Amino acid sequence: MDHLDELEAQSIYIFREAFARLKKLALLWSLGKDSNVMIWLARKAFFGKVPFPALHVDTGKKFPEMYHFRDRYSAEWGLDLRVEPCPPLEDIDPTLPPAARSAARKTEGLKDALAKYGFDGLIAGIRRDEEATRAKERVFSPRGTEGGWDVRDQPPEFWDQFNASPPPGAHLRIHPILHWTEADIWAYTKRENIPIIPLYLSRDGKRYRSLGDQDITFPVSSEAATIDDILHELASTKVPERAGRALDHETEDAFERLRVSGYL
Repeated sequence: MDHLDELEAQSIYIFREAFARLKKLALLWSLGKDSNVMIWLARKAFFGKVPFPALHVDTGKKFPEMYHFRDRYSAEWGLDLRVEPCPPLEDIDPTLPPAARSAARKTEGLKDALAKYGFDGLIAGIRRDEEATRAKERVFSPRGTEGGWDVRDQPPEFWDQFNASPPPGAHLRIHPILHWTEADIWAYTKRENIPIIPLYLSRDGKRYRSLGDQDITFPVSSEAATIDDILHELASTKVPERAGRALDHETEDAFERLRVSGYL
């Protein structure tokens, strides 16, 4: 097998382990490149049909292109789409920096979804190379009853033996693409011809490396107008993937505070 085949096989194994060992799963669909690859992998893992809901925790502030993508491909891919709104900004911890406070709406929206549907497993599309705090994650990551994450109490995962038994009232976050890189995502997207949101491609010398809410996500300088261009750019750039995320330019502990409290 080549590198992408190995990544795909490992991710499909993780999907099937989660489905076999947990009672009520959902796949968190942020509409970006990583979670779109996850949808694709889930369809492969279960022979064309995703057997659990795709949950979009919606801030109401995504780009129009993202909503268009969601509506089109949730229908084309036959997804059981659940859209959970987020509480208003006024209900969020005012001690957080502005972008972190805005992002924290997703945490509260996710807690509402957990209470509403009773999921014991949430499949999320994070990668270790994306951000330093995420590098500390496990593939099957236990969360507390309030969705909190204790970075100092992570279970060992030797020889792909996963702890899939959350305590009563808690849940697990499952990360099927934790071992992928940004370049892997794009190479796989090209190989599989996975649809993408055009905001990822350069227009007027700028493109988005990472997509979030319109008011806290910004493009970076780039001439990459095709996936081949993106792969070539990634081989030499020193610009971080999340350089366009306002959250990542706030206080050093802002992102970790969000992650500890249950952020996606």
